[in-house]
Amino acid sequence: MDHFVLAELSHADIRAKRWEVAVMPFGATEPHNLHMPYGTDTFQVEIVGRQACRWAVERGANVLLLPPLPFGVNTNHLRIPGGVTLSLNPSTLLRIVADLVESLEQQGIFKLVLLNGHGGNELKPMLRELHHRTKVFVCLCDWFRVAADQYRSLFTHQGEHADEMETSMGLAFFPGLLNPAAAGRGEPRLTRFEAINRGWVSITRPWHLLTEDTGVGDPREATAEKGRRLMAIVEERLGQFLVELAGTPLDATFPYPSKDS
Repeated sequence: MDHFVLAELSHADIRAKRWEVAVMPFGATEPHNLHMPYGTDTFQVEIVGRQACRWAVERGANVLLLPPLPFGVNTNHLRIPGGVTLSLNPSTLLRIVADLVESLEQQGIFKLVLLNGHGGNELKPMLRELHHRTKVFVCLCDWFRVAADQYRSLFTHQGEHADEMETSMGLAFFPGLLNPAAAGRGEPRLTRFEAINRGWVSITRPWHLLTEDTGVGDPREATAEKGRRLMAIVEERLGQFLVELAGTPLDATFPYPSKDS
C-alpha cells in the first residue's frame, strides 16, 4: 500500500497529514491500435503518477495522488468503425477541473498538478481560465513530454499513439493486457495540404480517416526494457519537481524568487 494514494487511504490517514501538493491524473478511454487496451492512457498516467509521487514521498514531500479521470476529449474518435470511445467536450472537462479545484481549495490544498496522459486533453487554456478564479496554484504536466528529449535514443520509431513508446510502457507495466502479435503498423495518412502536413496549420484530425488501425507510429520494436528505462527518467524528473513544489511556500512572488533572494 502506498500512503499517498487518496483512494487507498482512510479518513484517519488523510487528516493526520497536511498535504502540500495534490496530483490529479487525466486519462482517456479510446482505441490504441489493435494490440493495446482502451484504458492505455489512464493506466499509464496513473502509473506515472504513482511512481513520481513515491519518488517524492521517499524524499520527504507531502504529496497526495488523486484518482484518475478515465474520460478525455475524444470528439474526433467517435466515427471509428466498431469503436466504443468515451468522450467529453472540452467545456465539460473544464467544468470538472474547476469543480475539483474548488473542492481542494475549500479543504486547504493550494498546489495542484494536472498530470495529463492523453494528447486530446488540451488543458493549458484551463490554467488561464482558473488563474483569476482560485487561490490554488494549478500547473500542467503532460507526462509524455517530460522525457521527450530522450525519445530518439530510447526508441527506433517515433510516433504519437499506440506507438513504440506507448507499447513499451504497456509491456513494462501492464503486459497482460497487450497482444503485440495483433499490432498494426500505425501508418497515418497525409492530408491534401502541405501546410497541415508540416504543422503550419492545425486541425482536429478525424481519426477514422487518419489511420486504419487507430495507431500512429510503428510499435513493433517495443520492449519492456525500453518502457522501464523511460519510466526511470520520468519518475525522477517529475518527482524532483514535486519535491521542490511541496517545499516552496506560496508567498507573494511565487513561483518566482523574491526580490531579496
